[in-house]
Amino acid sequence: MSLTRRETFGLGAALGLPVEAAKGISTPGLSLNEDNSHFFFSRGGHRITSAELDEWVDQYAGTQVRELMLSTNSMRTNFPSRVWTPIWHGYQPDAPDDQPLFASLAPADRKSARRWVHAAWQLNQDGIDIYQRWLKRARARGIGAWLSMRMNDVHNTDDERCYLHGEFWRAHPEYRRVNYRFAGLTDRAFDYAHPEVYRYHFGLVRELAERYDFDGLELDWMRFGFHFRPGYEAAGMPILTRFVSETRSLLDVQQRRRGHRIELAVRVPSRPEVALGLGMDAVTWARRGLVSRITVTPFWATIDTGMPVDLWKRLLDGTNVILAAGLELLLRPYPSSPLRQTNSLETVRAAAATYIARGVDRIYLFNYMDSDTTLDRSEGYPQLLRQAGTMKTIAGKPRRHVVTYPDTSAPGEADACLLPAACRPGRWNAFRLDTGPAPVEQKAEARIAVEGAAPEGMASSALLVNGVRCSYEGIRTVEKPAPNAPLLAFAVPSGTVQNGHNVIELSATTAATVVWVELAFT
Repeated sequence: MSLTRRETFGLGAALGLPVEAAKGISTPGLSLNEDNSHFFFSRGGHRITSAELDEWVDQYAGTQVRELMLSTNSMRTNFPSRVWTPIWHGYQPDAPDDQPLFASLAPADRKSARRWVHAAWQLNQDGIDIYQRWLKRARARGIGAWLSMRMNDVHNTDDERCYLHGEFWRAHPEYRRVNYRFAGLTDRAFDYAHPEVYRYHFGLVRELAERYDFDGLELDWMRFGFHFRPGYEAAGMPILTRFVSETRSLLDVQQRRRGHRIELAVRVPSRPEVALGLGMDAVTWARRGLVSRITVTPFWATIDTGMPVDLWKRLLDGTNVILAAGLELLLRPYPSSPLRQTNSLETVRAAAATYIARGVDRIYLFNYMDSDTTLDRSEGYPQLLRQAGTMKTIAGKPRRHVVTYPDTSAPGEADACLLPAACRPGRWNAFRLDTGPAPVEQKAEARIAVEGAAPEGMASSALLVNGVRCSYEGIRTVEKPAPNAPLLAFAVPSGTVQNGHNVIELSATTAATVVWVELAFT
């Protein structure tokens, strides 16, 4: 007799097992996405060897990384594709940096771009397929070996001549989702309503499936998330569902050929209604058995500390889909914030603790790579890989739960954000944070930053957590991520913080604008 996920969870809970064990998952663990350019940018400048490719994989062995999701493409591929443009197409290895391929770039950017292109070209010249090598090495080291395909990457589409663009995109401006304006990169994304666009992308899916032996394929619908012209997303929903269905059928053929299971995963927006609003019916994909994993995630601008994973779990109830919470590298408190800071070990622990406590099966790290695109304090990277995947390794360690916002919405939808918040005497402002398990032996501190008022003017303000008044402690200096304005700290009485959601309320004694809110456990 086989049990559904719901039945297995209920049986485990009845036996008194931890939530993770009740699902048949010993620990949630981490999935880590290696993007399509980072390795080449960071290792370029010398001849890359097979041993160096192995060493890159080896750093993740023995950590909490359970799957490596290897991104193969943007508009171009890093392997000699028969159906898409390889990244080195048009490259002249003996020509200077101002050769035609890089001519549209600023002089300072040409050398960097060349590092990527030359490194990929060199590996191909040497007969080394980076993805074959990585997939094989990952399996040898006990790590899930996955490929990830970006479904609509539009980096640098403000520069029509950029070296990143594929020849198909250049040749067919009529297939772009918006042709009457240019208000942002996604205006020049492909429109999947065109059959030619559909076939073009499915051609790469087919090539990946036939060329590589992997444990799973991820369709990354969040790079860049907009696949239809504005107003036609609902009409496009069946198109994406058909694409996912045909991909699953293709992988079924490869399963029989390879002799092992091949999973299919998708990355979609953090809110179910936004996913639907953009044409991504992930719940139907799950209920039809087309996908085995769903990663809900922000796009890029910030980590989203308020993703409704409990709602996703309800929608997926009765399926066997693994639900992952996608964490982005940056942290911003609101869309217009001038801050561009990465998360720290403390803020990643906080987000991971929140989502693990709410029952996700994986923490998915996007843009958390081993250099360049990584934590500002890169020495914390090895700790991140060994701590952020389980509650056991997070418990008792400092964590900072910061108010952020969802950075993706469908065209015409209102942005959802709590900050910045105007406060004035006699008015109460409220901020809700899910902090996962309440601290047991740690101190809790509520922190706010305001603009338009001196810190001493805010010191006598009433700040309450769950209706309990907190005492002003002074200005707190913390490492990034942090606001530009002074961070005012209020001590939270022991026992005030509860598991899950907590509400911070503020009644200011002077008019000001709140630009940062967090609950910290130290």
